[in-house]
Amino acid sequence: MKKIFITGVSGCIGHYVVEELIDRTDHELYLLLRNPDKLQFDYHDNPRIHILLGDMEGIHKHKDILKTMNVAILIATSWGGVEESYLINVTKTLELIAYLDENLCEQIIYFSTASVLNRDNELLKEAGELGTNYIRTKYLGYTELSKLSIFPKITALYPTFVLGGDGIQKPYSHIYGGLPDILKYIGLVRWFKADGSFHFIHARDIASVVTYLIDNQPPERKIVLGNKRTTVNEAVEQFCRYLGKKIYFRIPLSIGLANFFIKVFNLQMEAWDRFSIDYRHFTHRKTYTPADFGLNNHCSTIDDVLSLRGIKRGA
Repeated sequence: MKKIFITGVSGCIGHYVVEELIDRTDHELYLLLRNPDKLQFDYHDNPRIHILLGDMEGIHKHKDILKTMNVAILIATSWGGVEESYLINVTKTLELIAYLDENLCEQIIYFSTASVLNRDNELLKEAGELGTNYIRTKYLGYTELSKLSIFPKITALYPTFVLGGDGIQKPYSHIYGGLPDILKYIGLVRWFKADGSFHFIHARDIASVVTYLIDNQPPERKIVLGNKRTTVNEAVEQFCRYLGKKIYFRIPLSIGLANFFIKVFNLQMEAWDRFSIDYRHFTHRKTYTPADFGLNNHCSTIDDVLSLRGIKRGA
C-alpha cells in the first residue's frame, strides 16, 4: 500500500483518477481541495481517504505530509490570468515537489497538455511564445521541472483533447460539456472539407493509465495520451453518419476562406488561435491508450464519443 498525494481532484480527470484508485487499488489517498462538497464520489467513512483542505497557493501548510508520500499525482492547474497561471502552474508546482522526500517518493505523475509538444513529441517552441496563459505556463513549468534532481522520477502525461464527465457524478470536461452545442452546427459544417487532424482521449482511459503507472515502470517518462489520429474530415463524416445526415458534396476550406469567415463574423483571434489555424495537424509520433498497457479502452471511436455523451443516433 502506497501513500498518494493528489491535486486537482474536483475536476473531470481528478474524479475519474480517484474513483479508479478507490475501486482498483488499496493505496492510501491524500486529496487536496478547497471544497469537499465538489466531490461527487463516495469518500465518507473510507479510512483510505484523507481530505486535506486547502489549495496550491497554501501548499506549504501540507509540507510535513508531503514528506511522507510515495507518489504525487499533480493534476491541478490554473486557466486564469498571467500571474495566477504562472503562480499555480510553475511556482507552486515546483514548491510542492520540493517538499517531497527524494528517497521516499517513488514517482511524480505530472499532468501537462499535448499542446506544448510538436509532432515528434518534443517541446513546441511556439507554445512557449504564442500559447495561452495555460499553455505557455505548462511549457515553462516542464522546462523548470527538467532542471530538478528528482526529474528522473517524474512521469509527464500529455493528454490530447480530453472527453469525459456526465454532469451528475462527474463534471464534464470543457469539450465534452459543449459537444451538443457544437453538433448544432453539423448541418453547416458537413458541406466543408478542412485540412487538419487530432487525437482525443477519455478521462476514464486517462485514469486507467495513471493507475497502471503507479505500480508499474512507465515505458517512457513523456507519455502522450490519445487514440489514433483522426482527421477533421473523418470526424465530420462519422458525426454525420451517426446522426443520420447525408453529405452530397464538400467545399475545401482553405486558409483564405477561413480568414474570410473570421473577418465577416468579426471573430476575435489570439496569437495561439492564428498559429493553430496554420499548424492544423495537432498529432504526435506516439500516443498511448490503456490498450498499450494490456488494459481495455473505454472510448476509442467517434461513435463511442457520441454514445457515451448520450447523443441519440439519427435515422
